[in-house]
Order: sequence, then structure tokens, then C-alpha cells
Amino acid sequence: MTTGTTDMSDAEVNVFAAELKRWRDVRGHSRATLAKAMGYDRSYVSKVESGTERPSEAFAIHAENALRTGGALRTAFQDYEANRPAKSRPPAPPQPEPQTGTGSLVVDHDDATLRYEDGAYRLTQRRHLVNRSSEPITRYLIRISVDRYPGDPERSNQLYSENPLTWEEIGLHAWHGRNRSNPMGWTAHHDRDAFKEVWLSFSGEHGHFPLYPGESCWIEYEYTVSEIHWGNWFQRAIRLPTRTLSVCLDFPAELAAQVWGLHTSMTAQAMPFATAIGRDDTGDRHFFSWSCQDPPLHGRYRLEWDFRGRRAAHQEPPPRPSETMACLGIIQDTDPALRRVARRFNLPDEAEDARRVVTALNSAAERVTKAHAFGKGMGVAAPQIGIDRAAAIIRTPDGEAITLFNPTVIEETGEIDEQYEGCLSFFDVRGQVPRSRVIHVEHTTIDGTKKITMFERGVARLVAHEVDHLHGHLYTDRMRDGIQPIPVEQYRGTGTNWKY
Repeated sequence: MTTGTTDMSDAEVNVFAAELKRWRDVRGHSRATLAKAMGYDRSYVSKVESGTERPSEAFAIHAENALRTGGALRTAFQDYEANRPAKSRPPAPPQPEPQTGTGSLVVDHDDATLRYEDGAYRLTQRRHLVNRSSEPITRYLIRISVDRYPGDPERSNQLYSENPLTWEEIGLHAWHGRNRSNPMGWTAHHDRDAFKEVWLSFSGEHGHFPLYPGESCWIEYEYTVSEIHWGNWFQRAIRLPTRTLSVCLDFPAELAAQVWGLHTSMTAQAMPFATAIGRDDTGDRHFFSWSCQDPPLHGRYRLEWDFRGRRAAHQEPPPRPSETMACLGIIQDTDPALRRVARRFNLPDEAEDARRVVTALNSAAERVTKAHAFGKGMGVAAPQIGIDRAAAIIRTPDGEAITLFNPTVIEETGEIDEQYEGCLSFFDVRGQVPRSRVIHVEHTTIDGTKKITMFERGVARLVAHEVDHLHGHLYTDRMRDGIQPIPVEQYRGTGTNWKY
């Protein structure tokens, strides 16, 4: 595929050309192999990358699909088109370097590809490191952490106690330089049942090759974890200043994977990714790609997935709603944990613990909303995912996200209203529950401030339901004598909003 040449000044070398080169390097393509993957002439790819040829929208789309940049090249092309000058102008000044302080190592690009095949996950991790310190760097710390049942810590702990993650299973290998030119040695720093820390050494069979001040290099490492040890999630934690973060998930098409993502930071609760996860169905594989620029330090980006094709492949009957919720990590009503009063947070001293719990709650909510439509909104309390802490989240029908720590209903006003409720912990039925239309809730913010918030109507019902969970109550405790829940098949309100 070719196109005519258009004159272009050096001043118009733009973000698209820079991003194209960056992603070609990340994916390990030469210009020739990228051109072949895109179906273009090598000379045209070279001209676009050097800035002597203007990219077309079709070229940008082909490059995005070939390099799986999670939307980065589409965004770069849009920026290029929006800012491309009609006439030549002086080159833009160089972008300032990130403010990283003295003695820092910077990650220019952090790219991970996770491939699932034959019951095992294979992670390929590539990082472009820049030494901005005044000393040579001779080693780099990496972490390998697994959790088969993130919503059930006791079950996970028992699994790894009886069947720990081993170095033999992992099969870790590492390299330094482009195209894996130099093998890297490594030594174990921490060796635990479900967690490993490893020092990668800038040395190998050909001697030492430290990363000197001002120098940059690519490092790459790979390891394998069986699905016995790896749950349906993958998290990236930003521990060093990072310019670009990217992830690609590579799954067999027959598994019909659904993927979603959550982001949390030191200053914000877990929220869905700001940009969509791209999907490319190629042959018998489905690729899910995502990227972002300048992720905040200490931020966490978590991708989760559900292999829906497995049930179809085994011709299993559709699961009951309660079975679906149990598979998604929601504790069911036979568990005595739902009848205990949840342990309160000491805030702000336990702020980091509180944030981790909220991240787990939002992750559970994302899983659940993929499986069921909630026209009336929904909520999840920490005890429902096996965490004995007084925290709950509520998502209203209007899309508002409410997070509550240590909540207690201190006043109920307004008329008594009786409507049907459902509970994720026994989702096969719905029950009519009388509640006040207005409630006042005392709760604690993450910084330790006590507040009283008033909730009304449907939101009041959602909040009261979750507060009940934190005090060991289920909605059946509040139903009138002689009234029993009805099977969900008889309920006619699924997907509709509250009626007042």
C-alpha cells in the first residue's frame, strides 16, 4: 500500500511520528517488519516516522492495530491533525523533563504483555530505563505477586500455604539491551508463598554493563504462572516516575474474554480507566490493549477479565444468579461473616488500608455490573467480599459513586416506603422492605473527619441496605412478619429505576 509524497518541513515533525517510533521500539519491530504487519511499503513507514511524509488516518489505524498501543497512536494522530500548522513555524521547544529529584531512576516506558495459553499465563515485561542520578545503577528490583482468589483472602492463603509459587514454575529469564542482546543475572530478595522480589543485575555471561548517569536502556524479563496460582486480574503499580504505561492482554478467542480496568491512587478512590481498553480480534486470538501517559506515582492500574466462553464450551447450563455472584467473589448468606459487625477504621491512621478495601470493593462492583444490569443502582459492603472492615460503596442510578467508612444511621425521617430489594449475597430472590424515605448517616472521611450526610428516596434505600450489612443485618431482618421473598423469576422490576 503506497501513497504520494507530500512536502513537509522539519517543523512539522510531530507527536504522531514520535509515538510511532516509540511504539515500534516497544514492540520490537524494525521498520520493515512493521511495514509488513501493516501492509504498507517500508519506505512509506520510514518517511512517516522521519517526518517527511504526512500520515493518513488509515495509516494511523493500521499502525494502531499492528502495534496495539491501547489508543495512544489514535490520540497522537488526532493531536497531530488538530495542531498541524498550515505554514511552517519554528520547532516547538523541547518538553521539560519530569521533576524526579536527585538520584532518581526514571521509567520512560513500561510495557507488559500477558498471554494465556493451555492453563498458564506468560508475562513479558519491557521497561525503558533512564538513569538521572549521579551514580551508576547496577541492579533493578522487580516484584512477582499472585492472588488466585482476590475476593477471598482466606481461600488464597490456604492455597499458597499448601501449594506455594515456586521458582521452577516461574522460570524467570531477563535481558538487557535491544532484542535481548545481553542476558541479565538475578538473585532472590524475598521468597514467599505467593510473592517474590528479585534483583535483576546489570551483569551476565559477558561481564558487567552498569547503567551510567545519563544513559538509558531497555530491560526485558519473562516468567510463567499457572492458572492454579494466577487469578483473573493483572495489576501495575507505579513505583518510579513513569512517562508511558501500556498493557496488552492476549487471550484465546474461544474463551470469549471480557476485560475491564480500575485505577486508584494515593489521593483518589478506585475508578474505571479514563480511556477505553482497545480490542483487536485477530484469527484465533483476542488482544486487549490499553495505555496512558504520565501515570501518578504510587498509582495502581488493575485489569480484570472473565472467560465467558468456558461455560459455553463445556455446555454448562446457565448458573443461578446466586451461583454467578459466588463465582464473582460475593460471599453468600450461609456464611456467618455476614452476621458479624464489621471492624471500624481508625482514620486517618489506617487510610492506606481503607483505600485498599475500597479498591477491592470497586473491583467487585465492576465484576458484578458486567454480569447484571442494575437499573436501581447497586452497592457492595466489605463483609460481602470477605473483608471484615466497616466500608461500603454505592453506585446510584445516576452514576454517582458514594464511599462510606464507619457509617451509622443516626436519624430516619419522612414517610415509610415499601419497595423490593435484592442482595448480591442471596440474589435468587427479591423482597419487599419498608424503609424511611430520608436517613441521616454519620460516617468518617479518609482524613478522619466525622460527617453527617442526608440521603433521600432510592439513594437512602441503597445506603441503608449497605449500612445494614456493616452491622450484621440482612434486608430479610426488616421485612414485615408473614412476608417472604419471591423468586427472581417472579420479580418484574429488573433494569428499572425506583418508583416514587
